[in-house]
Amino acid sequence: MVIDYSQAYIEGILDEVKTIAVVGASANPDRDSHKVMAALIHHGYQIFPINPHEEGNLILDQLCYADLDAVSGKIDMVDVFRANDAVVGVTKEAIEIGAKVLWTQLGIINQEASELAAKAGLKVIMNRCPKIELAKQH
Repeated sequence: MVIDYSQAYIEGILDEVKTIAVVGASANPDRDSHKVMAALIHHGYQIFPINPHEEGNLILDQLCYADLDAVSGKIDMVDVFRANDAVVGVTKEAIEIGAKVLWTQLGIINQEASELAAKAGLKVIMNRCPKIELAKQH
């Protein structure tokens, strides 16, 4: 499984995606998912926070959804802030909604999810943070 992604691969993904679902989004400003969401919004991405415990609430002025299927808009990338054992389920949802990219946060590497996503034609990045990667570009 590739974990050492080229900078061109990462930058290509960040350039092509416009909409990002943040699975495991938190309303708590101290949580990494909240900080990453804020950075993604700052960089002009349309964000869909996903967290069943926050459904219907606003996180950073974005309406929060219970799951990926509840979002009516097109989702290009699914950014996963969930425990490793939840990643396969999220990957299956990402495939079902037609996402182009599966991205897991630092410390999250799931071989089964990576293979599932790749087999379905999704680009995969694991164990990386888009906020950090965007900062490298500027």
